[in-house]
Amino acid sequence: MGTDSTRRWLALGALAVAMLTIGLDMTVLTVALPTLAVDLNANSGALQWFSTAYTLALAAVMLPAGAAGDRYGRKKILLGALVLFGVASLACAFAATAGQLIAARVVLGIAAAAMMPLSMAVLPVLFPDPAERAKAMSVWVTSTALGLPLGPLLGGWLIDNFWWGSVFLINIPMIVIGALSVAALVPESRNPDRRPLDLPGALLSVLGMLGVTYGFIRLGDEGWGDGPAWGLLAAGLAVLALFLVRQRRAAFPLVDLALFRARGFRWGTVFTVLITFGMFGLFFTVPQYYQSVLGVDALGSGLRLLPMIAGLVIGARLADRLLPKVGPGPMLTAGTAVLAVALGLGALTAVDTPFWYTASWIALTGAGMGLAMPVGMAVAIDDLEVARAGAGSALLQALRQAAGTIAVALLGTVLATVYRAELGDRNVDPIGDSVNSGVAVARSTGDAALLDQVHSAFVGGMSAMLWVCAAICAIAAPLAVRVLPRGRKSTPDAPAVAHAPESTHVG
Repeated sequence: MGTDSTRRWLALGALAVAMLTIGLDMTVLTVALPTLAVDLNANSGALQWFSTAYTLALAAVMLPAGAAGDRYGRKKILLGALVLFGVASLACAFAATAGQLIAARVVLGIAAAAMMPLSMAVLPVLFPDPAERAKAMSVWVTSTALGLPLGPLLGGWLIDNFWWGSVFLINIPMIVIGALSVAALVPESRNPDRRPLDLPGALLSVLGMLGVTYGFIRLGDEGWGDGPAWGLLAAGLAVLALFLVRQRRAAFPLVDLALFRARGFRWGTVFTVLITFGMFGLFFTVPQYYQSVLGVDALGSGLRLLPMIAGLVIGARLADRLLPKVGPGPMLTAGTAVLAVALGLGALTAVDTPFWYTASWIALTGAGMGLAMPVGMAVAIDDLEVARAGAGSALLQALRQAAGTIAVALLGTVLATVYRAELGDRNVDPIGDSVNSGVAVARSTGDAALLDQVHSAFVGGMSAMLWVCAAICAIAAPLAVRVLPRGRKSTPDAPAVAHAPESTHVG
């Protein structure tokens, strides 16, 4: 590969900076929405599209972006994506209308769709040794996850001291550092077969992911009785079915379905998706709990998520040390069990629960994520054919993104159903729309009893949702030790997918 140990880890640091930027951008916008509503005269629909446009572009373009990296060079596409991300961040920061911001967010999502799978795809090139690769994956996952709680924290401080565009300008120095480091330290790699890009397959994957992703987003917003949402979802699934048929018949498919024949990739992907689904319970509810129930501002909410970072770092460090000794099966069992316990404790949270209790289960959730997520991903990419690392990593990331979108829709519906049921005869518009609307009505009318009922109803919905997440992780825990190996072996036997020689052309 032509890089010494120091160069490899410096290159990983560059990739970590890029992934931290994406993590920040996923959550930093949440604290700016009230300001954007005023400054850009954005209605509620526009505010939803500020986030939805990014999510849709990210989900839709990820598979073609990974395949393009395999075909044309991962470093080349990754560098282009970093530059595009920086340009789109500038466009977001200086957008003068809601339409301009939505368009810039689409471009930002397209850039992130290439950055995520390709930064992951170069890890097998940089770290051919499975033990080192597992440590590198831990750093990669941790850097992404760190950005999620840091986004509201940093965004809240910026909004308090500068204008709303500053939440996008923070991307620029990080992108510059990441791009320069990637250019200097990351070797070029591609599939040596120079397979042609499956353009019809790419179009089908984009349309299918758009339909499924937006269908679930709309179901989460409008409820399970929304006909257009089901129509979009059905159309998206039909297009994805056509996509899969084409992939089975195409000479050079966009997605190599044979990857799922390898136990490591198959089960690593399954556990990664389950963990993603489970951890979204925290990200979806805790900021709302802090701000709407406890009355904490955006900056304070970000500060109160810091225990998760501490838990995440500790969990990731433990995973680094224990994985070579005990193997992925016991590690994933331990990580998902910790997540199940943590989310179960979270489900016991009440309106008047002291902060130390909330901080404890949030930290424990972070520890479970740190223990389990890097291991699940390492198991999956250890079975990737190195020449197809871009497409394989893109498939893994696309499934994670889909899991996150579906989780928001399903878990949001659980929360909303319980919230409205516990409101009883107070379940009227706009109180029943969301806890934010309910709190606003109660405070504007000075109705203390209504405020207490809204708080209690939301916490009831949050508890039900966290119990669902805990159950998913509890099911995953015994399954992991059953289907994945113990001991020093990093992945199960996977004769169906052979490792191919890697091309490292520069330029």
